[in-house]
Amino acid sequence: MEVNNGDGVGHSNMSRKVTDEENSAVVIPETAHQISSDSWFQVGFVLTTGINSAYVLGYSGTIMVPLGWIPGVIGLIIATAISLYANSLVAKLHEFGGRRHIRYRDLAGFIYGRKAYSITWALQYVNLFMINTGYIILAGSALKAIYVLFSDDHVMKLPYFIAISGFVCALFGISIPHLSALRLWLGVSTVLSLIYIVVAFVLSVKDGIEAPARDYSIPGTTTSKIFTTIGASANLVFAFNTGMLPEIQATIKQPVVSNMMKALYFQFTAGVLPMYAVTFIGYWAYGASTSTYLLSSVNGPVWVKALANISAFLHTVIALHIFASPMYEYLDTKFGIKGSPLAIRNLSFRIGVRGGYLTITTLVAALLPFLGDFMSLTGAISTFPLTFILANHMYLKARHNKLTSLQKLWHWLNVCFFGLMSIAAAVSALRLIAVDSKTFSVFADI
Repeated sequence: MEVNNGDGVGHSNMSRKVTDEENSAVVIPETAHQISSDSWFQVGFVLTTGINSAYVLGYSGTIMVPLGWIPGVIGLIIATAISLYANSLVAKLHEFGGRRHIRYRDLAGFIYGRKAYSITWALQYVNLFMINTGYIILAGSALKAIYVLFSDDHVMKLPYFIAISGFVCALFGISIPHLSALRLWLGVSTVLSLIYIVVAFVLSVKDGIEAPARDYSIPGTTTSKIFTTIGASANLVFAFNTGMLPEIQATIKQPVVSNMMKALYFQFTAGVLPMYAVTFIGYWAYGASTSTYLLSSVNGPVWVKALANISAFLHTVIALHIFASPMYEYLDTKFGIKGSPLAIRNLSFRIGVRGGYLTITTLVAALLPFLGDFMSLTGAISTFPLTFILANHMYLKARHNKLTSLQKLWHWLNVCFFGLMSIAAAVSALRLIAVDSKTFSVFADI
């Protein structure tokens, strides 16, 4: 099957077959979504929107507090570099073997075979489902933060706001047929994230100037420090990675590799610098007491904080669509949803299927608003393997004959190191779940 006819758009209706070492075929379907239509600049904004969520202020507490100033700053810089490097490895394999691999599982299946195809698919969708659920919790928390600014009656609980957020996310998901159709919304999301980041930065500076001397020591016992350091190290790399790079790269125009590299450099400059600024200033302002996001305990005018939280809510609605798009693509492709987005069949399908998917996601979010502990676990067993272990090993296997002995050793060291990190992060997450389970309650108002 021809995946590309020169302009980067696949036109064949036939399925591609990839054969593994045991000669059992992996069927790779064509996509019902639009591909090869976006500039590197638009894709750069997709990547940036994915990392600059309203939780950016929370990195002060989840990264800087457990690590301290020097390890925290150095860790963020190193995490930026290794994340850019790992993503560039995956990006360079997008056209490996003379064809475009528009899904992460397609690339893994082509290189390893059927089992890897299935495992990669499972890991990726578990990871993306947890991210989607986390975004709905974040959106609901932003709405609740607005509510408590103007009312202290506690009539409205977090699960109610999560339900409202899920409904709004479903409306947006139904209205936007595919990832490339975000276009103008990416600009809107950038403005919204900048509003939140600027407000968080300014109010944190104000608090920091007015506050007494802060405690920057790392809290906890020796044992707890070990586990929180491992967890913080995992959070360092979770902050920069989507686990769906091939799906995003599928939307970019030819030449896909060089354009994707431009988009990645854009993400790790324009996108990362604001995150650094808020993370560092938040830790400077609040020290070891940093444990907030959504400006819930930051001093400042009510209307300013309300504006920031409204921006956080709307940005989250847009960002969720990015991480839900692989599921949408799978469902649309499986059921042949092509043509005009406003066609009755296509619109009704999106209402029923996407609405159903986000209803399930919203129910899980409302049921388990403490999902952060479980997200750390799924990140350890999915984000690490997908982003670092698999990226290095796929590149090693694909370019084996073109790499020097030193380069091969480098990639094997990465595979082993991140394999150990994945195990350590999973153990740390399991411990966190065990400790926090004493306070867990379903449909909690937190």
